[in-house]
Amino acid sequence: MRQDCKFFESRSYPSGETVRKCDLDLAPEAPWRCPDDCPAFQPRRADVAWQHGSLVTSPTPAEPASVGEDPSIGALLDEAEEIVNSVVDETRAEVAADRARQGSRWRRMFRRKKD
Repeated sequence: MRQDCKFFESRSYPSGETVRKCDLDLAPEAPWRCPDDCPAFQPRRADVAWQHGSLVTSPTPAEPASVGEDPSIGALLDEAEEIVNSVVDETRAEVAADRARQGSRWRRMFRRKKD
């Protein structure tokens, strides 16, 4: 991936795993490569208010042989994202309904006890 792109993000976790991704979700073959002529590529100009440690981004793992130029990869990932997004909306509606039914936490905490 183009690490000099404004939209490239890398994050390391305590387990040692590193996630490399495009913030705009335009790199279906992440973390190995961005599209050749990405319309959103913008060079990283400055890292405002960032704190850089002494560590550098760990090397990207070797690209598996299964990653190729197949456009169905991006289509499959888009379809999976649509499925997840549809469940998110439904779940938010369920949580909102539960909260409305239960009332606010403050109201439950300070309600008067019946004698």
